Amino acid sequence: MTVQRVYIVRHGETDYNHNGRWQGTLDIPLNPKGREQAQAAAFALEGLTIDKMYASDLSRAFETAKAIANAKGVGNIHTDVRLREISVGVFQGLTRQEIADTYPLEFNYWQHDDRYVVPRGESRMQLQERAYAFWQDVIETDTVSNIVVVTHGGTIRWLLGRIFSLETTLGKHLENTSITTLTRTADGWHAEKVGDTSHLETQSPKPSNGNY
Repeated sequence: MTVQRVYIVRHGETDYNHNGRWQGTLDIPLNPKGREQAQAAAFALEGLTIDKMYASDLSRAFETAKAIANAKGVGNIHTDVRLREISVGVFQGLTRQEIADTYPLEFNYWQHDDRYVVPRGESRMQLQERAYAFWQDVIETDTVSNIVVVTHGGTIRWLLGRIFSLETTLGKHLENTSITTLTRTADGWHAEKVGDTSHLETQSPKPSNGNY
């Protein structure tokens, strides 16, 4: 048996998300709204069969995964550092405007070169390589049918870009606790849903943000 379906969930909201601060690999916990979102995601997955769960070891992802695991009766969450958000180095903790004002040259490189390594951080391509290494080592070799992966917006976007193409998420913001469903058929993997947030429709809207 091989994995047939993967549900990829972005973590719930943090105060950094709400305030537009780039958190990267800083270990920022969920805020109250983020915990509500995690419960909503858990409810959305409640009727589905889940055999195993993986999560980034950062608390915002692990806490989101724990809400899902508790609802599903999954006893163990496997953490993997390769599922962390991109490390944005000296940009971490700053807003987009603060980054542009403080590090204008570095920010220009960041905007135009996916291989650019942020000082004390990493590049988007390095993020993609480690996320795809997780995919190959775990998803392509595991012996269960249905897996949940809880990770981060940038990680999801660049992983999908490697499995499919960057057009898969083009123009689509992956909101907090959005659920992306991938299914495997005889001819390979397919993106059944990307960034689904229908489980959040009863929550008050928040401004869309693209911060890491």
